[in-house]
Amino acid sequence: MSDKKNAREVEVCGLIRDFCFGLEMVWWLCWVVLVAAVVVGAASGVQGGGVSYDGRSLIVDGQQKMLFSGSIHYPRSTPEMWPSLISKAKEGGLDVIQTYVFWSQHEPQPGQYNFEGRYDLVRFIKEIQAQGLYATLRIGPYIEAEWSYGGLPFWLHDVPGIIYRSDNEPFKCYMQNFTTKIVNLMKEEKLYASQGGPIILSQIENEYKNVEGSFHEKGPAYVRWAAQMAVGLQTGVPWVMCKQDDAPDPVINACNGMMCGQTFAGPNSPNKPSIWTENWTSFFQVFGGKPYIRSAEDIAFHVALFIAAKKGSYINYYMYHGGTNFGRTGSAYVTTSYYDQAPLDEYGLVRQPKWGHLKELHSAIKLCTEPLLWGTHTNFSLGNLQEAHIFQGESGECSAFLVNNDAVIAKVNFQNLSYELPQQSISTLPDCKNVVFNTRKVSTQYSARSTELSQKFDSSDQWKEFREVIPKFEETSITADMLLDHMDATKDVSDYLWYTFSFQNNSSDDQSLLQVDSLGHVVHAFLNKTYIGSAHGSYKNPGSSLNISISLSNGMTDVSLLSVMVGLPNSGAYLEHRVAGLRGVKIQGIGNGSQDFSKYQWGYQVGLVGEKFRAYNEESSSEVQWNNLGTYKPPLTWYKTTFDAPAGDDPVVLNLSTMSKGEVWVNGQSIGRYWVSFHTDGGVPSQALYHVPRSFIKPSGNLLVLLEEFGGDPLHITLDTVTISKVCGHVSESHLPPVASWGGGQHKTHHKRRSVQIECPHGRIISKILFASFGNPSGDCKSYAIGSCHSSNSKAVVEKACLGRRHCSIPQSIKAFGGDPCSGTPKALLVDAKCI
Repeated sequence: MSDKKNAREVEVCGLIRDFCFGLEMVWWLCWVVLVAAVVVGAASGVQGGGVSYDGRSLIVDGQQKMLFSGSIHYPRSTPEMWPSLISKAKEGGLDVIQTYVFWSQHEPQPGQYNFEGRYDLVRFIKEIQAQGLYATLRIGPYIEAEWSYGGLPFWLHDVPGIIYRSDNEPFKCYMQNFTTKIVNLMKEEKLYASQGGPIILSQIENEYKNVEGSFHEKGPAYVRWAAQMAVGLQTGVPWVMCKQDDAPDPVINACNGMMCGQTFAGPNSPNKPSIWTENWTSFFQVFGGKPYIRSAEDIAFHVALFIAAKKGSYINYYMYHGGTNFGRTGSAYVTTSYYDQAPLDEYGLVRQPKWGHLKELHSAIKLCTEPLLWGTHTNFSLGNLQEAHIFQGESGECSAFLVNNDAVIAKVNFQNLSYELPQQSISTLPDCKNVVFNTRKVSTQYSARSTELSQKFDSSDQWKEFREVIPKFEETSITADMLLDHMDATKDVSDYLWYTFSFQNNSSDDQSLLQVDSLGHVVHAFLNKTYIGSAHGSYKNPGSSLNISISLSNGMTDVSLLSVMVGLPNSGAYLEHRVAGLRGVKIQGIGNGSQDFSKYQWGYQVGLVGEKFRAYNEESSSEVQWNNLGTYKPPLTWYKTTFDAPAGDDPVVLNLSTMSKGEVWVNGQSIGRYWVSFHTDGGVPSQALYHVPRSFIKPSGNLLVLLEEFGGDPLHITLDTVTISKVCGHVSESHLPPVASWGGGQHKTHHKRRSVQIECPHGRIISKILFASFGNPSGDCKSYAIGSCHSSNSKAVVEKACLGRRHCSIPQSIKAFGGDPCSGTPKALLVDAKCI
């Protein structure tokens, strides 16, 4: 579909909207004009060329599929990163890449579309296809996703009569137009599986059940309409609604959360498969908040439980790669780094043991595919907190999952055999006899990343500065006799809105109190263009209140208040009614009383002067007056310098630990907001390192520009590279699942002996063995020590096998270490190595 045609459709939406509202026509007539009726598919499943489904799974090209999926958001990385991210996901055992579609970025203005650079959705899907994986397209087009305004373009806010995500004609018209645009774009490129492409599943809406009740009768009607509209687009692949237990047929209802094996009520039809669209691998982080760490063991446990207890056949990790909220795209208070604790971290580096442990889980589950997808499921108790789930095929295939929900180790009998189940774990038995994987036993290597200094910016001669102009009332072009809403005034073109007023003070040296109540995230106050103080809120308490003592002189006084947003809200009902910015301004102690300036003559300026003149671009930064760096570092100052690209191909970051709050650009591209001064409860910054993609950087002469709000120190910024600096492997007999065998007519359970596998990233080698112990070392890769049993030549054996190599394998065997250091003691091998 051409942009011209889409622009015409947007125009038609507006005409129909005006027609309906102008004549006060009944809603059903607008419905007839706007939406053609579509025939809903049979409840027994959706048929569509290459993809259908039944009560067990999606069926692709006639084959039942057990699918592991991972979320990688194309705008949170770069096209240059996509091949590596997808390749690592595939190597990790994934079958599908899932992504949202970002309406606000693709249609920044009605009928004007952007599918270039990081927003080249077609290129992203084709890269998935080129690497032999499937794709899931979550069109939404409301997505939440910790994306500013939930992915909705802010121009929707100005559509008369609009109510987002409701049975509301204006919203439905624009939503349908964008959804159709995306579907047709995919069809034109033949990217649906029904056309031979990789897309096997699409999503309409997103976690709507969370807000549906707020819209009363308009909620269920909207759900039915959205389902009909989506199915009517005839993509040839199924549609899904997440967290929507009443998703209309043939749309599949899916689960989101961390424990869908426990919380999911199941498909709302026996003919629909169990789908988990979001298994949260960690959780998004906010400025001022600590990172949420979810263990590999916990993720694996709940994946195995979803498969065993809910007959799940599609599990998506949200996120598999988190990435970066470049520019102003993050929602309120959300850090620039997004889901850094995912199996692939913010920079695309493999995070171990999460990535490797899940890879082993995927391999184990795939051994069970036939009975899982075609077998009969039964389950029974093995103890108070233990149970077995068995999948039995018609031809005798048998797979089992032994679940221990207890916090202690349990010994159980299953099919006349004895098994030891670690605490809160699930053992996978592809043949109902041999354990090949246990969710609690991590045998993959651990890794730790570090930064290496590339360049300092510690010379004042390297820097130029531009001090932002503080506007007074008479210098503003927008005036109103009231406090305007921040979001409505800025239209999301800037985080910043100036509120200014002037008043005549008839007494001198009054000790007064300025009181500002704001629903904005930050407020900065200036008296007669002199900075007097700031205040900010938090994710849980987003508004900000400022109470500051001021001295007033006789004569005209100018007050300039800068309201700042750190991302727009992204969730909840009636998002279009949200307001921000100043709500009340008083000065206590003027004369003998106080004065309320809330309903007063105010002047407004949207954005900053540096933004207006694009001080962050080389070609336009000359529009502002850059000066040599001064010794005083005032609030609202722009800084610029240049740097050369670090050698190699390791990820690049800016260490902004001495800065405070603002935004940073490299060669005119915003790498995001920073807020280093907003510390966690532990007294450390929520985020100090900020990703600079290699594709943003030239070999030399790169322009670095920062806008600093509070007065941070740029002289201690460093440019660093990030690498995996340490790798650690730990294997013990207690870590390994027991393997059943038969000998002399009797069943025997023994432990396979494995090797510690150590591998440095590409381009690096093992330079030093930091620790090695064959025996019974205490602890694990996070913290370790030599135990009561230790082979004295442990380090020498490991050094001989590993030093100077990128990869090495050391058997956990008495023979490898020249003898048994302590007979009768179960042996373990722990190796920690440094990579250079």
